[in-house]
Amino acid sequence: MNIYNSEMYPDPTAYHALTKIQKEEKAARYRPLVYICSPYSGDIAGNTEKTKRYCRFAVDNHAIPIAPHLLLPQFMNEETERDLAMFMDMVLIGCCEQLWVFGDIITDGMKAEISKANKKGIKIRRFTELYREYK
Repeated sequence: MNIYNSEMYPDPTAYHALTKIQKEEKAARYRPLVYICSPYSGDIAGNTEKTKRYCRFAVDNHAIPIAPHLLLPQFMNEETERDLAMFMDMVLIGCCEQLWVFGDIITDGMKAEISKANKKGIKIRRFTELYREYK
């Protein structure tokens, strides 16, 4: 964008209008990286399916979801590598702009994730299992 028109005269009105449009278009494309915090242990199959739905909800609400408990169990053992997985979770939380907590049950792992987000000053949003946000 150039402040000068095609005849090389300053045209600040057009310049500012076009610059504003570019900023609005960029803002409309922006999607924050959000950490999906939900139960994994217990009913692993059921909780995995719920987490997939929570991630879809995040995508539908213009966010990029990160759900380590969908990824890490693909190649790590929950029983023998839990501490390493939780360390990786904490690193990923630090990369996210927000942490979205789903459901009424808060597991020990979720408590640790919420605590880490609080310490980092990361925005935390709470949702019911049916995607209603707590105010």
